[in-house]
Amino acid sequence: MSTALDLRSSTRFWPGADRLRPLAALTLLLVGGACFGQSLYLTAKAQLAQILLARAWARTQAGELEARPWPWADTHPVARLLAPGRDVDVYVLAGANGRTMAFGPGFLEGSARPGTAGNTIFAAHRDTHFAFLKDLRPGEALILETPDGAQHRYQVEGHHVRDQRELDLLRPEPRPVLTLITCYPFDAVVPGGPLRYVVRARLTNDHGSPI
Repeated sequence: MSTALDLRSSTRFWPGADRLRPLAALTLLLVGGACFGQSLYLTAKAQLAQILLARAWARTQAGELEARPWPWADTHPVARLLAPGRDVDVYVLAGANGRTMAFGPGFLEGSARPGTAGNTIFAAHRDTHFAFLKDLRPGEALILETPDGAQHRYQVEGHHVRDQRELDLLRPEPRPVLTLITCYPFDAVVPGGPLRYVVRARLTNDHGSPI
């Protein structure tokens, strides 16, 4: 017997069921719409921020120090990250914290400055700016642009899943390394969690060989 017939027959025991079904359907529709609307809002917010960040980045490359993307911003762009094979082009902000990562990837203060030797660490949300990490494969190129206009080419070495308490992810490196971190798993419903998805990439020379 179908579910619909079961529901109709249940009105013998619950006379108000016919009147409540449309209300329940409307409630589910509104809740679903609210969730969808919130998702659209967050996505639009992230995209609009990148437009304002692009303008701040242009001012940065023109010589302005700590160019704020909007008047009340407490951060500024420090690098531009591109993944040519994934159609990704984002601006990285100073400070890897919740306020910053609402608008773009954040640079972890204390790690190597973008474009210098050592371990440069960026973090971002898995459902916006770093959603593409799950598709990266070893050998793919990443380009890191610095305020002086130089473009540093990195090659993805691999990825792994780690517990956030494993602080060796943050250790200094003698070689130029780019570390990209986001939450894991990518399809999780609940925000946060203890696991992190980590992509490591190594600086290459003009011929594409790792340095």
